[in-house]
Parts: sequence; structure tokens; C-alpha cells
Amino acid sequence: MKNYSSSPRLNNHSTDRNSRKRFWFSALWLRFSLRDYGFCMATLLLFCLGSLFYQLNGGPPKVLLEIRQYLGESTFVDDHGPPTPRELPFPSEVIYNRVGKCGSRTVVLLLRILAEKHQFNLVSSDIHNKTRLTKHEQVDLMRNISTIPQPFLYTRHVHFLNFTRFRIEQPVYINIIRDPINRFLSNYFFRRFGDWRGEQNHLVRTPQMKDDERYLDINVCIMENYPECSNPRLFYIVPYFCGQHPQCREPGVWAVERAKQNVIENFLLVGILEELEDVLLLLERLLPHYFSDVLTIYKSPAFWKMGNLTGTVKKHMPTLEALQVLYQRMKYEYDFYNFIRDQFHLTKKKIGLKSTSQNSAHEPDFLRELALRTHEPLEEDEEEEEEEDMGQEDANIWLVQP
Repeated sequence: MKNYSSSPRLNNHSTDRNSRKRFWFSALWLRFSLRDYGFCMATLLLFCLGSLFYQLNGGPPKVLLEIRQYLGESTFVDDHGPPTPRELPFPSEVIYNRVGKCGSRTVVLLLRILAEKHQFNLVSSDIHNKTRLTKHEQVDLMRNISTIPQPFLYTRHVHFLNFTRFRIEQPVYINIIRDPINRFLSNYFFRRFGDWRGEQNHLVRTPQMKDDERYLDINVCIMENYPECSNPRLFYIVPYFCGQHPQCREPGVWAVERAKQNVIENFLLVGILEELEDVLLLLERLLPHYFSDVLTIYKSPAFWKMGNLTGTVKKHMPTLEALQVLYQRMKYEYDFYNFIRDQFHLTKKKIGLKSTSQNSAHEPDFLRELALRTHEPLEEDEEEEEEEDMGQEDANIWLVQP
């Protein structure tokens, strides 16, 4: 019997059949590979287009919403819960409405170093001549402040802003003031002659000031009652704490009492420049997430070299007679200053810091050092007190307005 299985014809037939199978398998594999590749590219293109529509229209395109509805409403948050919120320090919203010529530039220099060190947002406004705002300007500024990422510290020369009046969460305030006459003298000579940062920077700040005004003797300014050396220009510190009410700019008991009330209710700390190191120490205790290590930085030689450039040029003391006249004109400023100094020493006592100041409650330091016993500021007569009471009633009506 013949064995046909080993014949050459059958072997060739079997080989051709195997070759055709391999060809079809290769073609099928190539076809499916191209299809898969096209599907992946189409999916990627769809995703990119969807992302583009999402960004342009402020939301996801309708087709993606329909796909999500088709697939179900389950999200990562549903399966794993919300992400752990960042723990913010308290307080995480701080405003330093710095008073002019009260060491604010030194403090701002410190804040710039501290912001980088402690990773909080420092926003320092360059607006120096806009302390009084309209109602709309107040709202706009407060809303802008509220949008700053927390924790933040906002600083600007601006009178107190009452966020609560406009139904906005009230931040914590801090500030520093100084002896009113010393502040006035510093500002008087700074406007004319600048500081040690540049010999000509006063010409940039007050380019329209004539030489007669620039070189006006301060004793003549005080004794001859020039506008710059009399009220209401001398009534400067109190409005920073009284607020935006028009009556806050009028020297009187109402503005002082309103300022004191705001300090008690809204300010975490108001220090005095004469005891700056103690102020910084208290800020470090009360706001460690902002002011930790501030004293170390302040006492460093590198900072002192930079800070000494902020000293006012050509500053000198008026005559004793001029100082006495000036002190009488600034009685409301000293009423408020003495209140702040007492509150500051009380806070130091609560913290455990010993106060070294033993000054009289109604006598400036430089007057005592010059052996001039200045009488207590004169009181207003009865008619003026009645007018102030009427003004206070009108102001209270303004307070309840929305």
C-alpha cells in the first residue's frame, strides 16, 4: 500500500494553506492595531476639545455632562471623602493701617523679611495720600482685601475701615503710634528735607513746595498759626482709629471716644514707638505665625544698617514756648495717646513684661526732660460741649444706616 501522506504534492498543499493562514492573521493584526491607534487618538482629541470648551465657557461642555449622567454621578469625593482642609492660623486676616511717621517703614521692612520666612501673604499698598475714602471706595477696598489668600497681612495708610458695617468679616487690626508732637516734627522736616535714603527724595515728594515754605522756621509756623501748624492739620493720629465718618476728622471728644472704642473692640494691639522693642515682642507673642523671630531680625547688624536710612534729615526741636503752644493745640491727640500708652502697659503687664516708663499722664517726654511743667490741656466751655453732644447724636444716626 502506498503512503500518500509523504507525497510531495500533499506537502506543498499543506505549506500553501499554512502560508495563507499566516497572511490573514498578519493582516488582521495590522488592521486591529490601526483601529486601536485611531480610537486612542480620537479619544485624546475629544478630551482636549472638552478641556478647551470648559475653559472658554466657564464650565464643562454639555456632552461631557451627558456622558457623566450616563455613567453615573459617583466622583472621587464620593468614594474617598473631601480633601483635608488646610489648617489656617488664627487670626489669618490682619490689617496694619499704619500711621504716618510712626515707624511704619521700619515695620514694613521687617514684614517683608518675615513674609518670606513664614510664608504668609504680605500686601503693602503704595497709596500714601488717600486715607479718607468714599462709601464705594470703602466697599471696593474691603472686598479686595477679603479676596487675598489667607493667611495675609495687609498694610496701608488708611483710616479705620468698619467691615462689619458692610456685612463683611472683620479682620484683626494692629498699629503703632508715637508722641504726637514728635510725630508732627518728624513729618514737618521730612516733607521738606526727606531722609537719609536719598539727598533729593524730598524734592520728589513735594516738588511744588516753594523755598519760602520749605525753609519756613518751625517756630514761626507755630507761633504765627500757619495752617500746617494748627488744627485741623494737627489732628492726625485719632482719625486713623476713629474711622471714615466725617466727624472723625474734627478735633473733639466724639472722635477721641470713638477711636478708643474701636481700639478696644477691633485692635489686637496698638503699640507706642517709644517702646518699639516691647511692641515687637508682644506681636511675637500674640501673632507668632507672623512675627516669630522678629526681635532677632530687628537687632541684627544687617537690618540696622538698612533701617538707619529712614531717619529724618535736619530735624530739630522748636523753642519751649512754641512747644507749649503746640501741646495745647494737640490736647485731643494727647488724650488718645495717653490712653493707648496705658492700654499698652496694661497688656505688657498681663503678658509678664515689666514697663520701664514712669512718665506723667499729661506731660510729654521732651517737655519733662527740658524741665518745662506744662499745664493740663484746657477744657472746652459748656456751649462747645453741647454742640459736640448734638454732633454725637447725628453720628449715631449715621451708624445705623446700612
